[in-house]
Amino acid sequence: MSSPNCTTVTRFILLGLTDDPVLEKILSGVFLAIYLITLVGNLCMILLITTNSRLQTPMYFFLGHLSFVDICYSSSVTPNMLYNFLSDQKTISYAGCFTQCLVFISLVITEFYILASMALDRYVAICSPLHYTTRMSKNVCISLVTVPYTYGFLNGLSQTVLTFRLPFCGSLEINHFYCADPPLIMLACSDTYVKKMAMFTVAGFTLFSSLFIILLSYLFIFAAILRMGSAEGRHKAFSTCGSHLATVTIFYGTLFCMYLRAPSEKSVEESKISAVFYAFLSPMLNPLIYSLRNKDVIQALKQVIRGYLFHKIAV
Repeated sequence: MSSPNCTTVTRFILLGLTDDPVLEKILSGVFLAIYLITLVGNLCMILLITTNSRLQTPMYFFLGHLSFVDICYSSSVTPNMLYNFLSDQKTISYAGCFTQCLVFISLVITEFYILASMALDRYVAICSPLHYTTRMSKNVCISLVTVPYTYGFLNGLSQTVLTFRLPFCGSLEINHFYCADPPLIMLACSDTYVKKMAMFTVAGFTLFSSLFIILLSYLFIFAAILRMGSAEGRHKAFSTCGSHLATVTIFYGTLFCMYLRAPSEKSVEESKISAVFYAFLSPMLNPLIYSLRNKDVIQALKQVIRGYLFHKIAV
């Protein structure tokens, strides 16, 4: 890619979270531990959902896809960041940066709408329990995950192509720990108006439309819960929604901070802190949030552990 006064770009430099060598070593250990917990937690969740008959319901179907997305977009960032922590050459190839940007944007958008699908599932389960199995049929559930994956990929591809059509020049130093859109735009040496407007439009529509679905679903859910005569029924209904609301709060809060501001040095620095939450902490916390307060998941985990111990004793 070239333009006047610009050479062909073959690689970028990722500045990361810090330039302190000692702190980098410490952070590499911290993020390695977070990544391993993320992998183990989400893989265990997927394994439990696919093997336990009690978890073969729409709610856990969506939770399995949420875990899959969390593994994928965390894996698109973490290995390269860990390598850069321990390397003097903190670079990423042009193709690698394009791929990382595409995968990350696609999966983040996908997660927004999977969270919205989960809210719709809870709405049907609580507001129309007698029609739950028919309204949340297998085909409906498949559609509610296929649409987010497709929409996420198409938007990720369009946003990434718009970004990488820009001519880059200067130091080619990305002020981030992965190839994120806002700091990449700041490296461009041509007008970025079209790209910025496209980014704000897609980010704004994605954030607000998915959040609207979630809030509207919970508005009807809370109204239905308040009409329940049984205190035990209200508590059970609230408990099934608590984990989802916690995940939504963490995920949406950090991304609102990052993508709905014009890129600047200050906003990019602040966005790196936000990115730590949704790229590392959110994928790590999701399986913990959904398992620690969920009797079905805990029971399924106990069955797996008992089965493993019985097998070991029998052998």
